[in-house]
Amino acid sequence: MVIAVLSVAAWVLGHGSAEADTPTKTEPAKVEHLENSELSRVILTQRAAERLAIETADVHDEQVGGAPRKVIPYAAVLYDAQGATWTYTSPEPLVYIRHSITVERIEGNLAVLSDGPDNGVTVVTVGAAELYGTEYGVGH
Repeated sequence: MVIAVLSVAAWVLGHGSAEADTPTKTEPAKVEHLENSELSRVILTQRAAERLAIETADVHDEQVGGAPRKVIPYAAVLYDAQGATWTYTSPEPLVYIRHSITVERIEGNLAVLSDGPDNGVTVVTVGAAELYGTEYGVGH
């Protein structure tokens, strides 16, 4: 009897269950609807962010036309199908939320904002179009 129990235990430890042998599939992105909002939070895995080559910059004030103005890189501006302007903010690593902006004008590679995220907020400069597609399930 003891030999039978030890044999079964050795087999289980050596082989495991079929479920344990099946690799679990991790989705590269998760989209969570934000409560009381039409927006969603896009959460990427580290690998997904690397594959998209996500790059960011901070909203900041810069002298434009002799006055300090709130700016973001023009690369951070995203236009939707209706022509509305957006940027993706990153409140924490690997988390991205679309934020409405109002672009007053473009100065070289800067977008001068009359409305948008506060100074110091991180915005996506590379990968925003892919985040938008992920948010809306394009390609699924």
